[in-house]
Amino acid sequence: MVPFGEEDEVKSVGHSSTLDKDISDPVEIRRFLLQLSEMVGSRARRYNVSGKTVHLYVRYADFFSSFGKQTTLKSYINQSDDIYRAALSILNTVDLEQPVRLLGVSLSNLKHQDEQLSLFIEDRKKIEATRAIDAVNKKYGKMAVTYGSLLPGKEKAGSHVIPPSWRPAGIKNVDVQ
Repeated sequence: MVPFGEEDEVKSVGHSSTLDKDISDPVEIRRFLLQLSEMVGSRARRYNVSGKTVHLYVRYADFFSSFGKQTTLKSYINQSDDIYRAALSILNTVDLEQPVRLLGVSLSNLKHQDEQLSLFIEDRKKIEATRAIDAVNKKYGKMAVTYGSLLPGKEKAGSHVIPPSWRPAGIKNVDVQ
């Protein structure tokens, strides 16, 4: 047991998942990649760290063949969509030899963040929106607010959009600044 305050600093943040079935559909693989990237980004923000190196790990259906590749970026990131884009760019460099059974994404080459606002309004809006999403997910459970493509049943036909005629009581206008 390590005494409080003497723990090692976080060196990487990652998630991997063995899939329920073998997957060869690129759309479904990208969907799982997005979900893992969101989990990694959420934990990185919770630990107040950003990283420059994104690592992708793939294990094939035979459970013996696998590979891992990484890319080091020019700047530090912890936003889920940035992690996803980096992991996807790695995946796009590989011809998958067989169906995928396990996917993993990690962020390393970490630095602890200091609170610093961006000069650009769009970046500030993105950070504030992400903080709000993280706060909701912390209060109501993981993935309470998430990307639409990760909604259960998304692969089935039909719309998951709530029609504008339905409004929860008390909500009139929400402006994120």
